[in-house]
Amino acid sequence: MKLLLVVNPISGDIDKEPFLNDAENLLDLYEIEYTVYKTTGKNDLEILKSYIKTVKPHKVASIGGDGTTLFTSIALLGTGIPMGIIPLGSANGMAVELFVDPNPMDALREIIMSDMVRGLDLLKVNGEHYCLHIGDIGVNAQIVNGYSNDPNRGMTTYIKYFLEQLKVKNIIDYKIEIDGEFYQESGIMLAICNARKFGTGVPLNSISNPFDGKFELVAIPEMNFEDLIIVGLSKFDESFLEDANGNVYSAEKATIHFEKTQLLQLDGEVIGDIDTLEIEVLPAAIQYITTKRNTLVS
Repeated sequence: MKLLLVVNPISGDIDKEPFLNDAENLLDLYEIEYTVYKTTGKNDLEILKSYIKTVKPHKVASIGGDGTTLFTSIALLGTGIPMGIIPLGSANGMAVELFVDPNPMDALREIIMSDMVRGLDLLKVNGEHYCLHIGDIGVNAQIVNGYSNDPNRGMTTYIKYFLEQLKVKNIIDYKIEIDGEFYQESGIMLAICNARKFGTGVPLNSISNPFDGKFELVAIPEMNFEDLIIVGLSKFDESFLEDANGNVYSAEKATIHFEKTQLLQLDGEVIGDIDTLEIEVLPAAIQYITTKRNTLVS
């Protein structure tokens, strides 16, 4: 077996070298052939695609957070090469959703050992962007934008921008089109969900499954203090979602028209201002290495 390790050295402000040293010792012990690709932030996608064609790995391990998982997934589109996740980022939301072992070395062992591969959905947005976990318009996109431009990282920085956005309460008006039906919505956020929860663990809905060939749009209205308490409690007990306001729409394709230009973020990457969203699911686009601990698949 030949393994490719795709590493984001700066994700989560976590030093990856101790893990890489342990990983390389393990792989050497069992004489598993491997190569390492470290992202640099310059033309990484095209370079990695070319590197994959040259190396021809049998399996790929994505080492970082949600952004690294998405990046690796896009690079593997159309190759049929299976990938697994090693959670070493500031937000490991997709890893949690997919029941990845939180211990990086144990996650690596599962990627090496497992022959359980399933088709993971990917979302295509406006014909050129991709989303594997969660994207959104509104309050969280503004938080992500502030966070990504701040030299500091961690939950304290995230909370700072969260509290700032609570004071703004910018209301968005938009129209959702699904299968010829139109739905008018207004609120502080529209979430695009291939999974149920933010990286913080707070759930947006209880039905999203990244293996089912669909995605969910969650329309979140203006929230008061009581709503915030319910959202916070839902992190620990999802039954509180039943009391949360907001509509959930399931779709394979959808178009959303905004009355005013809005900021879009996808999997923690700020895309920019848009006035229309066109979303379609690419069913089973990624070959994903998992285990029977993953209750989302059979």
